[in-house]
Amino acid sequence: MYFILVSIGILLLGGLFSFLCDHRQNLSRALGVGGAVAGALVAAVPAVIVLFGGIVDPIRWPWSMPMGSFWLALDGLSALFMLPIAVLPALAAIYGGAYLRGFRGKASLGASWFFFNLLVASMVLLVSARNGVLFLLAWEVMSLASFFLVTMENDRPDVRQAGWTYLVATHIGTAFLLAMFFLLGGPNNSMDFDKFAAGGQGGVIFLLAIIGFGTKAGFIPLHTWLPEAHPAAPSHVSAVMSGIMIKTGIYGLVRTLVFLGAPAEWWGWVLVGIGVLSGVLGVLLALAQHDLKRLLAYHSVENIGIIALGLGLGVVGLARGNTALAVLGFAGGLLHVVNHAMFKGLLFLGAGAVVHATGTRQIDQLGGLLKKMPWTAATFLVGSAAISALPPLNGFVSEFLIYLGSFHAVASPTGGAAVPALVAIGGLALIGGLAAACFTKAFGVVFLGEPRSGLAANAHEVPAAMRTSMIALTACCVALGVLSPLVVPLLGPAVSSATGLPLETARQHLADIGRPLTWITGGAVILLVVLGGLALLRKRLLAGREVGQAGTWDCGYAAPTARMQYTASSFAQPLTDMFRLFLRTHRKGRQVEGLFPRDAQLVTHTPDIFHDGFFRPTFRGAGWLMERLRWLQHGRLQLYVLYIVLTLLVLLVWKLEPSLTAGR
Repeated sequence: MYFILVSIGILLLGGLFSFLCDHRQNLSRALGVGGAVAGALVAAVPAVIVLFGGIVDPIRWPWSMPMGSFWLALDGLSALFMLPIAVLPALAAIYGGAYLRGFRGKASLGASWFFFNLLVASMVLLVSARNGVLFLLAWEVMSLASFFLVTMENDRPDVRQAGWTYLVATHIGTAFLLAMFFLLGGPNNSMDFDKFAAGGQGGVIFLLAIIGFGTKAGFIPLHTWLPEAHPAAPSHVSAVMSGIMIKTGIYGLVRTLVFLGAPAEWWGWVLVGIGVLSGVLGVLLALAQHDLKRLLAYHSVENIGIIALGLGLGVVGLARGNTALAVLGFAGGLLHVVNHAMFKGLLFLGAGAVVHATGTRQIDQLGGLLKKMPWTAATFLVGSAAISALPPLNGFVSEFLIYLGSFHAVASPTGGAAVPALVAIGGLALIGGLAAACFTKAFGVVFLGEPRSGLAANAHEVPAAMRTSMIALTACCVALGVLSPLVVPLLGPAVSSATGLPLETARQHLADIGRPLTWITGGAVILLVVLGGLALLRKRLLAGREVGQAGTWDCGYAAPTARMQYTASSFAQPLTDMFRLFLRTHRKGRQVEGLFPRDAQLVTHTPDIFHDGFFRPTFRGAGWLMERLRWLQHGRLQLYVLYIVLTLLVLLVWKLEPSLTAGR
């Protein structure tokens, strides 16, 4: 565990020295990037040891904090979450070193690297903490560091609004976590994890965890901060927040399930319901977006839903004694944590490259970038295929495990888990189809066709450092998919830690799916090799021959323009119309009229129904109530002291009353 302390030390020192050297931009950048890369990679060492079956000695020291000790340890669950914390921030930091060159004079780059490294250090500490006070300290530092990163460009009103929305949401979630940890640690007066006891309040603790951790993870309807904060942050920060930080909510939820022991079956039903709701509505809201980073933010909600689906099925399997369903459900959900970090990090870096090259996130102002940015287009295409769960890429593997567990539950002679399994199958199928449509829109409108504006026409490929990070994440997406028969058995320690099942039982069930994975991924690889060979053969046959080029059929138009291409609105319209009951899309424009129409226009806007229909009115009402109580804030210190004294007296009477009653 000393690797963890060394990692945190390197991250903090790198960030601090970067901040102190802010007046020397190149040195500050080198210290920030170097500290992030070195510190993150050091944290990977103990994680790899644990996942390959080794043991890392814990650290448990007495400290002055109440209720427990300074305790760090790594089990299989912590190690699995530590790997993406090690990989993605390192690549994002390399990318950010080049990306932030365009921010010179607008913000303190030293401060941005300080908070970036602080964010990574807090996540390293969070997943290795074994004390509730230490966990909450890391949780709060993580929230504040990411807040300052989101508000880096705080001269923009929309960025300030996004930052405050995130800060309010994360502290509402923390309030529920405080109550949860109080219930867990209260019976034994200790916040050490091995002293936690549910004491018959498992259901209440589970619901508190769903709200507290679900706010960070982005469960619908607690997701409203994500589409605000992710677009506002710099793209390398968006990649880390979406790829890793929101997964700390998943880590906390799974860790809480470990504290609670044998689960109730309805907990699994709740998670399956949350998973379907978040997955389907998340991808529908993504499909309706016109801002590229906002589209990706809603896909984070969708993929968190997929993770919740897997965990829900696993909980149902544990409750019913179906070990195969428990192992496959948890394995699929936990593997999707890693996979999502890789392909969503890649997609956010790709979106950042588009913003860096064009200066806009608006999809309808882009187009034709494939010719201008071939490396960015190729890597974004791989990320799009991975998030759409196409074999042989990594997104397919984790969803395949969830499908396999669901089919096993449906076919099981004991039954009982068939209904949530069927819900999961239908939800995953719908999510997968809509995700493929959404990324067909995103890639097609952004990279194919002709430029729709001068911004796209003047685009350029991004610097080598940015391309390197995107290529590395692309390689991770391919490797995790192609090598999945070797990767999946490594989930054994994580699944065993999460479920409480023996390690050998988890490994046995995971080993059984190696053969079908080999056939599927191998077949997909062979198909891609054949297609590549045919392309090379065509190129060879055409070598030395005259090859002419001509425009495609233009439907009779003599002078086709970029305005005749699909827009984000027109491409998504057939699907958004099918789900208009849930999306409430607003449309305006001019319809096509006559045989020879001169012009037409379609503009759509899809509000977040939870944000506009619930949270905004709720906080507006709270603001109105606070205004009515403003008379209490009059500026007289002596009355403020009186309020405090009266409050203390009330608390003392409340605390002493049971003792007085018992004395009688």
